[in-house]
Amino acid sequence: MNTKHLSSFVIFQICLVYGSHFRGGTLTWRPLNATPSGSSVNLLVRERFSWRRSYNYPSYGIVCYCDDTTISTAGTIGENDIVQCAPSIYCSYWSPLNTTTFCTDYSTILDVSSGERTRVYTLPLNISFTIYYYSGNWLADLVKGGNTAWQVSNRINTNLRPDGYINTSPVAVTLPVIYKEVNIQHVHVIQMSDFDSNDILRCRWANANSSYNTNQYDECGGICEGVPGAQLIQANCTIVFTLVTAGLYAGVALQIEDFYNATTLAANTPMSSVPLQFLFYGYATPVGCSMPPQIVGNRPNRACIGTPIGSNVTEYVIVETYCPGQTIVNFITSSPVGMEKSAILNPSPGVYNLILSWIPLSTQYGPEPFCAGAIDNNNLQSNQWCVTFLVGFDSPDVIRPKVVQGSVSPVGTIFQNQTFFSFQTTKFVGRPNRNGTNIYFRDATNNGTIVAQFDCGWAPEVTFTGYTTVIRFNNTPPWQPAHFYYVTMEGGVVSGTEFCGPESAPIKDPTYWVFNIWDPAVSSTTTTTTTPFTTVTITTRPTSTTSINTLLTTTGIVLTTAATSTTTTSTSTTSTTTTSVTTGSTGSTITTETTASVIYSKDFEKACKYPIVIMTTAIFAVTGPIQILVMYAAFMKFEKMFNPTHIKAKTRHKQRMERIIRS
Repeated sequence: MNTKHLSSFVIFQICLVYGSHFRGGTLTWRPLNATPSGSSVNLLVRERFSWRRSYNYPSYGIVCYCDDTTISTAGTIGENDIVQCAPSIYCSYWSPLNTTTFCTDYSTILDVSSGERTRVYTLPLNISFTIYYYSGNWLADLVKGGNTAWQVSNRINTNLRPDGYINTSPVAVTLPVIYKEVNIQHVHVIQMSDFDSNDILRCRWANANSSYNTNQYDECGGICEGVPGAQLIQANCTIVFTLVTAGLYAGVALQIEDFYNATTLAANTPMSSVPLQFLFYGYATPVGCSMPPQIVGNRPNRACIGTPIGSNVTEYVIVETYCPGQTIVNFITSSPVGMEKSAILNPSPGVYNLILSWIPLSTQYGPEPFCAGAIDNNNLQSNQWCVTFLVGFDSPDVIRPKVVQGSVSPVGTIFQNQTFFSFQTTKFVGRPNRNGTNIYFRDATNNGTIVAQFDCGWAPEVTFTGYTTVIRFNNTPPWQPAHFYYVTMEGGVVSGTEFCGPESAPIKDPTYWVFNIWDPAVSSTTTTTTTPFTTVTITTRPTSTTSINTLLTTTGIVLTTAATSTTTTSTSTTSTTTTSVTTGSTGSTITTETTASVIYSKDFEKACKYPIVIMTTAIFAVTGPIQILVMYAAFMKFEKMFNPTHIKAKTRHKQRMERIIRS
């Protein structure tokens, strides 16, 4: 027998006799302070494992049952075993980590419980070694590796990065069991991220040959290459696969690795290697409706949410069903410690909600992922939906406009040839890390029809310069004279620069950012019609002897300069508004009447319109393009030279176009 597994041999023998209970897991770590100080570093090591909920042998230290009470009382689940150090000269710095974890999630239908635990280790700088969790066993109903032992391995590395900081390992998240229909090709994306936001991330199949892997140790036990025929796209950790046998599971064993730059990537020298293991389950096509439910929000899949420490977090998991009689009866989740889930709500036909409530603690600083899958009354499971709560950081907000040409531009009435738009945010932002983050321009005059949209994940028309985001229409803009428009945004159109990039919230309010297009035709054809008055007798009141300022007169009022008198006048006014005829008798006082030069509002508009338009157009034509082109060229130059997210966006766009061409 191999001595490295001797400490787990007894439990492994018990599992062979009584059955299987492991459902996968992960090991990650991060420094509490990435800036080196002294000769050591404090690392927070996190373990997360899932188990068969109905498997319980307390006398052997194995308890997998979990319910709401277990979660609320911080009860533990798992087997009383340890995460060990692989043979190394540095193992004296590692003390075994107990594998019982605090229960965070359970599913009665899928018969699974999950939990996690963290512990702080003080380790010397500039060392590297592997930790692992070995025991048994996987369940019997596996396509490959049934009733075999599991092996979960992670490489800890305290060597300083080329930038002088201490590395943080990547984080990957998944549900422990994912249901998929057999004989259909599926695409499953693993959400992976890194606190060191500029690192290059890749994933690969775990490898049992210690001579050919980063950990220099067995990484996958009995489920190496456990999904026959599956293809792995390493750059974005996408698995393309087909399950062929209903009622069987397929074990997935991956390693998520981070590289400092393309040079280290080519040299195959990752800074850390994180395990991620879980199960696919194949089910036959159901009779009747075979459309599984779908999680549609409130946040998009793979969103990163800034979450201040101590804040009251409330998020909604919103599910839609598509078949008559289809209901949501259960959820399978993967949650941070302390997160509470409500009962399943049904606010409207075909729509179901799960409300998440959570107060993050200071000990949870950094990324805390959450995943969910909805299960209907036919045991059909939705696609996995995951978000990452970035504890200790704020999400950027798009600043609501307060004044004309303020935090967003333009607002109010603008010309039809307007092509530049911009908005301000509350913090420094960059391009989002995912596609599908759209800005929409909508025609309010035409029932909110979308006239233009830009995907901020890759669109070259959208550029990010500090606190300002600029949208430039390369072609003729779609504006119609006299139409009103407004702008809406999906969540994540801008991202902060920390870790996974905390995202801006969605903006659906049609009054948030509005503008309208100037209509010269309406202004140039407006006329005024005056209806004739009837003849009336008017008795005037005493008036001042002070002459009225004619500069203030624009309505054709007759001006009078006279001594104080009382006059009875019979007045007849014709339908022509520019002529006034007065007859009648007066007293001994002589009244002198003068008619001021009349300037109507329409005349004033006509007189001023053309000089203003000509001057405005001339000034804008001369100075506007020069300033815009210089600034834009400079920003684009810096963007292309220094912004790694721009490079990522181009890569994602290229991949997207390749997929479109292939399809």
